[in-house]
Amino acid sequence: MATYLDPMYDLLLKYGVAGDDADRLHVIEIVLFVSLLCLCIILGHLLEENRWMNESITALLLGFCSGVVVLLVSKGQNSHILQFDEELFFIYLLPPIIFNAGFQVKKKQFFRNFIAIMLFGVVGVFISFGIISAGTRYLFTKLGLKKLSMRDYLAIGTIFSATDSVCTLQVLNQDDTPLLYSLVFGEGVVNDATSVVLFRAVQNYNFDAYTALEALQVAGNFLYLFFTSTVFGVLAGLLSAYIIKTLYFGKHSTDREIAIMALMAYLSYLIAELCYLSGILTVFFCGIVMSHYTWHNVTEASRITTRHAFATMSFIAETFIFLYVGMDALDVDKWKMSKTSIGQFFSLFGVLLFLTVLGRAAFVLPLSALSNYCTKSPNTKISPHHQVVIWWAGLMRGAVSIALAFNQFTEGGRTRNSDEATVITTTITVVLFSTIVFGTATKPLISWLLPAHFSSTISEDSDPPSPKDTSVDSGFHVPLLLGLSEADGENNGVSFMINGLPRPSSLTALLGASTSGIHRAWRQVDDAYMSPLFGGKGFVRQMSRPATIPENEALEDSDSQE
Repeated sequence: MATYLDPMYDLLLKYGVAGDDADRLHVIEIVLFVSLLCLCIILGHLLEENRWMNESITALLLGFCSGVVVLLVSKGQNSHILQFDEELFFIYLLPPIIFNAGFQVKKKQFFRNFIAIMLFGVVGVFISFGIISAGTRYLFTKLGLKKLSMRDYLAIGTIFSATDSVCTLQVLNQDDTPLLYSLVFGEGVVNDATSVVLFRAVQNYNFDAYTALEALQVAGNFLYLFFTSTVFGVLAGLLSAYIIKTLYFGKHSTDREIAIMALMAYLSYLIAELCYLSGILTVFFCGIVMSHYTWHNVTEASRITTRHAFATMSFIAETFIFLYVGMDALDVDKWKMSKTSIGQFFSLFGVLLFLTVLGRAAFVLPLSALSNYCTKSPNTKISPHHQVVIWWAGLMRGAVSIALAFNQFTEGGRTRNSDEATVITTTITVVLFSTIVFGTATKPLISWLLPAHFSSTISEDSDPPSPKDTSVDSGFHVPLLLGLSEADGENNGVSFMINGLPRPSSLTALLGASTSGIHRAWRQVDDAYMSPLFGGKGFVRQMSRPATIPENEALEDSDSQE
C-alpha cells in the first residue's frame, strides 16, 4: 500500500518521533489509521441510539476531521495518512464485505424477490446509466469541460449508477422489514456487480469504429460475464462444501475447516477477477451456497466462529473505506489540479446530483409497478412507502463510485489534466454529500414511512434465521429456494407439493405458478441429490460423529439455517 506523508516526516523527525528509517514512518502511519478505526468503533457505539447518526456517517466525519488535522500539520501540503488505491479496494476490502452479505442473507426473502431485485439491479442500472451519461455529455460541455471523451462520459454514467446502501442497511432490520431489507440489500449487491461489469465493457469498447454489431457484442459480453460469474460462484461454494463434508477437518482441528472456508471464498473472487469475470457476483453467490451447505458441514464451534469472523472482517473493511473517503475530500493535489471556479464547481456538483436523483426515480417507480403486476402475493408487493425508501436508499454513492472514478481518471493516483481532476473532486463531493445528507435522514424517513405497526405486518412471513442467528428450530429443513406458498407452515407446504400447482388463469398467475414450480422442483432436487452429495443440514442430522464428542452432536442438531 503506497503512502505519501512526506510533509509530516520532517515534523516527526523534529520531535524525535520517527527515526531515519522510512519503514518506521510507514508503521507510524498504520498505527495512526488503526487508532482512527478504534476511535470510530467507540464513537459508533456511543452514538448507537442517536436518531441521526450511524457508523458510516461517523467514519466519514471522523475521516474528514482527521484530514483537516493532517492538512494543518503538513502545512497545507497533504491530507492523507494512507493513499487510496482502487486495486487495494477491489482486491482486499470489497471481497469480505460482499461475501459476508451473501453469507448472512436470508435466502428465502432474496430468491422470493429475485425478479424485482434483478429488475432494479440490472435493468435499473442501464436506465440510470443512459440518463446520467447523456445528461453529462450535454451539460458538462456547456459548463466548460472540453477535454473529456465519449468513453469518459459513459464511464461517469456507470460511476454514478453504482449505489451504496450500507448506510441504509445499518438502520434496516431484516426481521422487522424483510421485504424492504431484501430489496435494498439485493439490489445493492447486484447493482455494484452490474456497474463494474458495465464499466469494464465501456473501457474495452472501441469508439473509433462504432457499429451496431459491436454494441450487440458488448451486450452479449455483459450477459456472458453475468451468467458465468454467478455459475462460478455457485460451483466454488459447492466445491468447498464437498471438500469439508468428505474430509471432515473438524475431527482433528476446527482451525482447518474455518481456514478452508475463508480461503476458498477469497480464492473464488481472485480467480474470477483473474479470468476477467465479476468477482462481486462470484463471491456473493459463493457466500449464499456456503451458508446453505458448507456451514452445516462444520462443527458447532466453527459455525459460531465463522459467523462472527466474517461479519467482523466485513465491518472493519466498511469502516476503513468510509474513513478514507472522508480524508480524500481534502486531497490537495487534485483540488490544485482542477482549474474550475467555485461557481463552476457547484454547477457541476448540482448537475451530477440532479442526474443521480432523476436516474434513480426513472426506474424505481416503473419497475416497481412492473414487479407488482407480476406478483400475486400481497406480502411481496412493493408499496408506495417502500418505493420511496428504495429510491432514497439508492441515492447514496460510496467507495465503489470512488474506486471506479480513480480507475478511469487517474494514473498512479494522479490525474492527467484539469478536467479529470475536476471529475474526481466532484465525485468525492457527491459521495460525501449523499452519504451524510441522505444517510442522516434515512432513519427518520423510515420511522415516518414505516412505523412499527406497518413493519410488523410485513414481518409475519419472515424467514427462518440466517447464519448470524444463534438459535432456531431444528425440526424443519429449509431448502435454498422456498416458495411463498410454503411460508404458512410445514403442513401447508407439504400439501401444496402433494396436490400440485393450480392451473394459471392469467399472466400474473402464470408467473406465480412458474415461480412456485421452480421452488418445488428445486426442493426435490436439493433433498434427493444435492444434500447427500454436498451436505447441509439434512445431511448433518444423519451424520455419525465420534463417540468422544456427543455434546457437539447435540449442539449441531439444535442449530438451524435455511
